[in-house]
Amino acid sequence: MAIQVGDVVPQFSAVDAQGTLFDSASVIGKKPVVLYFYPKDNTPGCTAQACSFRDQYEDFLDLGAEVIGISSDGLASHQKFTAQYKLPFLLLSDTDKKIRKLFGVPTAFFGLLPGRVTYAIDAKGVVQMVFNSMLAGQHIPKALEAIKKIVTQEM
Repeated sequence: MAIQVGDVVPQFSAVDAQGTLFDSASVIGKKPVVLYFYPKDNTPGCTAQACSFRDQYEDFLDLGAEVIGISSDGLASHQKFTAQYKLPFLLLSDTDKKIRKLFGVPTAFFGLLPGRVTYAIDAKGVVQMVFNSMLAGQHIPKALEAIKKIVTQEM
């Protein structure tokens, strides 16, 4: 069953691009979070998406939100991707696809590609927006709009 608006985000852990074990409870449920699943490091759409989140990262931070990207790429790939594009946010390795399955992220193009889904999560850990589209550029404005709405409602 896919995670939907109104669902509480389940706890998970994964290795980040620095090789550190990340526990979702350290961030989710403490502040607004944009959690985005993407297919693969260093592909045109995924690079554009990551760089767009990078370019607007300060806007998310100004709203008190964190951005976290997740793909099935391993540690070495994430380290290279983060360094090459100077990504200031966490990238998590989901090599066994457990987190993707936990969230129910669908595959695209007849099951050939991992899906691209973005979640906006409030400070209580509740999903307020789910955006599922292979069009990478549309995720950033949708996520920023959702975080602005979350922050306004929490005031």
